[in-house]
Amino acid sequence: MTLMLLDSASLWYRAYYGMPDTLLAPDGTPVNAIRGYIDMTARLISIYKPDRIVACLDGDWRPTWRVELFPDYKANRLEEEGEEEEEPETLTPQIPILLDLLDLFGIPVVGVDDFEADDVIATYAEVEKGPIRIVTGDRDLFQMVDDKRDIKVVYLAKGISAHDLVDLKYVSDRYAIPGERYALFAIFRGDPSDGLPGVRGIGEKGAALIARNFATVDEAIAGAHAAHQSLTPALIKKIIAGIDYLKIAPTVVQVARTVPLPRLDLSMPKAPADLSPIYQFKERYGLGASVDRLISVLGW
Repeated sequence: MTLMLLDSASLWYRAYYGMPDTLLAPDGTPVNAIRGYIDMTARLISIYKPDRIVACLDGDWRPTWRVELFPDYKANRLEEEGEEEEEPETLTPQIPILLDLLDLFGIPVVGVDDFEADDVIATYAEVEKGPIRIVTGDRDLFQMVDDKRDIKVVYLAKGISAHDLVDLKYVSDRYAIPGERYALFAIFRGDPSDGLPGVRGIGEKGAALIARNFATVDEAIAGAHAAHQSLTPALIKKIIAGIDYLKIAPTVVQVARTVPLPRLDLSMPKAPADLSPIYQFKERYGLGASVDRLISVLGW
């Protein structure tokens, strides 16, 4: 009874960079991201055998409520995109084709205005019954790991074949913190990929020390004011100096868990009476064995 939640943008970027750019449709449209995404989805279904699935999207990759709190949120990516226009241009036309293909297969696709895919994923993980497997190449969703509810992250940083299945022990072993405190650790450490600086002067070791000794931001601030024995004078000074950032960081860094989700049937798609539209789509875009693999793994 597993629910699989796909961080779709993470998957199609990984597919785009991981598959040859020589994969083209008959009309010359690049299809490397499409084929890689479908191949990964088929492989993941084969491994984890979910009975429910959702492809989650960004309704807005820089939600206004996060940017209002922290104007530099992901601003670094805006600059990067301006410098690297050529590669996104060859990915962009593939996305609507991929979404059309997912629709043909009957795989639910969900994005909600003014929320990121992470927020959509987190809300599904909050309201749906487990087991739940969150598929992503990003660490942000480590904060959702919950052994009691059997919520784990299928972490694709090393690719499908060598992926990690992240539980609380994985987080604890990797970062030397209590596994359930990843969000607290990330608040203090920051995340350069999202333009989040963390608390000035506090790196991964300092953030881990804080997360080992305190359960919340407020506890850490109180500990700094009380000169808690676990904190060095330098760390105390940095925490107190970062209080303004720490007031907004939890809302920016932590995923939203109350996204207004549409009412959808999340069940694995049943075989349509006629597969010819899918086969026609496959031929039109030269998607070959990728589509065949997904049909096969769905048992159609």
